[in-house]
Amino acid sequence: MKVKVVVTPKAAVLDPQGATVRDAMQHLGMPEVRGVRIGKYLEIEIDENGVDVESRLHGLCRDLLSNPVIEDYEVQDFGAAK
Repeated sequence: MKVKVVVTPKAAVLDPQGATVRDAMQHLGMPEVRGVRIGKYLEIEIDENGVDVESRLHGLCRDLLSNPVIEDYEVQDFGAAK
């Protein structure tokens, strides 16, 4: 099964990389762009027959793939066959 994980900066956290991309987009002809947030996207393939896979995956997202102080994560398509 393929699981998608999206990690993004928390709303209250400044995103200087996103601000730089926003400024570049405005400079290159997209003045309507008001905000950009840069994050991480991961596709993880796992065996479906594991025990407690979903809770262990959430633990790894919290402890390894994101920094819970400044980032949020979302697991998408868990359990969907791909």
